Amino acid sequence: MNAHSSMMKASRRAILAGLALGIAGCTVGPNYHRPAMTTPADFKEKAGWKPAAPAEAESNQPWWAMYHDDLLDQLERKVEVSNQNLKMAEAQYRSARAEVGISRAALLPTVNLDASAQRSNRGAALAGGSGTTSSAGGTTTGTGSNTTANGGGNGTVYAIAGEASWDVDVWGRIRRTVESDVATAQASAADLAAAKLSAQTALAEDYFQMRAAEAQQQLLAKAASDFSEALQIAKNKLAAGVATEADVATADTQLDTTTTQEIAASLTRAKLEHAIALLIGKTPADLTIPLAEQAPHEVPVVPTDIPSTLLERRPDISGAERRAAAANAQIGVAIAAWFPDISLTGSDGFVSSALGTLFTASTASWSYGAAVAETIFDGGARSAKVTQARANYDVAVAQYRQTALAAFQQVEDDLASLRILEQEAAAADRAVTDARRSEQLTLNQYKTGVADYTAVVTAQTNRLNAEVSALNVLSQRITASVDLVDALGGGWNDTQLPKPGFFYRLPGTTGTTP
Repeated sequence: MNAHSSMMKASRRAILAGLALGIAGCTVGPNYHRPAMTTPADFKEKAGWKPAAPAEAESNQPWWAMYHDDLLDQLERKVEVSNQNLKMAEAQYRSARAEVGISRAALLPTVNLDASAQRSNRGAALAGGSGTTSSAGGTTTGTGSNTTANGGGNGTVYAIAGEASWDVDVWGRIRRTVESDVATAQASAADLAAAKLSAQTALAEDYFQMRAAEAQQQLLAKAASDFSEALQIAKNKLAAGVATEADVATADTQLDTTTTQEIAASLTRAKLEHAIALLIGKTPADLTIPLAEQAPHEVPVVPTDIPSTLLERRPDISGAERRAAAANAQIGVAIAAWFPDISLTGSDGFVSSALGTLFTASTASWSYGAAVAETIFDGGARSAKVTQARANYDVAVAQYRQTALAAFQQVEDDLASLRILEQEAAAADRAVTDARRSEQLTLNQYKTGVADYTAVVTAQTNRLNAEVSALNVLSQRITASVDLVDALGGGWNDTQLPKPGFFYRLPGTTGTTP
């Protein structure tokens, strides 16, 4: 037993030596540095547009709080809970996190424990150490520890053994793999944040467009009512002999056309309500949004920061940057294949035909060893894999920079939209005022016989078109403000990405999902 104990101590020393070798081993491949990205000092489209009162949501409130719409708030809070695309992105993130655990497990030894009890019977002719004896009662054949008359031997063998194997990560192949998987999991967390922001902004856009469709319905309904009165005036004049049937037909056409537009607006409103239902994980039949008491009339201004902060505030940019880090680590994995693979193996156990003597020195068995494996010739496969890994990294860097450039463009587009639409809204409001005045004057002239009905129809059509145009500009301005929120990251920043240590915890036991 003392000899066996000495061997166990020696094996532990060997394992500790291997562990020290793995820890002290180098990590081949390039260390990651965030790719350089040139950013402008400020956004071009901010020049000449200085909003008087930016309406940024309070720090403890979500970004949509700046719109001061309770129903919108209720709908937005259902997105994160019920949206199926978000559930899919969250499951993909959990899968990426689990992949880190799988890779990290390779840094530690694999230990197996086997225990068995096997009873067998072998014929005398096959049993080792068999013999025959003669007696007055007949012939007896014996094998092992038990014998049977005229037969083989019954025997039971008890065994218990532990086996361990360990791939010593001398060159950092496993560590680079873990590094790559951690960066990939962080990218997946950024994808989840981007999907959440995309669903939230899509809902806000659909919601405000739905409200705009409602306002257009109401506008067209009132116009239809006004045109109905004009039609009645034309009929009265026709009866009095001071108007023609052409005037009545024109008034009828105008009324029917406006009614058709009102019906089309109701269709638009219905489809947008259905889209909102999908975004909150409901069927259209399960969602009915009541009509608003009044149309949206305020456009909150979203404050912008300097462009360099955009790299930290956009989850899609952070996701692309993390994928570049993952691709960089894969270069080290490919380079490590050029170096020998060193592994340690060992086993320790006991085998006995009697359970009572199983754990004794005489029944002990053990083996320990180390192995080194090196590929001598592979036809250039390893060299090609290193080249491929470097090319994949270059692809990831280009995607990162392209994502950032597209983000700058999106911000500039939205800033330009808000600036120019603000000017357009002022012109549209003036056009509405002028058109209403023109309509009233023309209608008064028609009633007194000074103007013909064609002038009335023209004035009424101009007024309706001006009101619809102003409403469309308002809808575009609100939508542009939501787009700008999306372009600026919706208040997200890369400090919300889980740190590498987060992925070393067991999923579902500690930590939280971002």
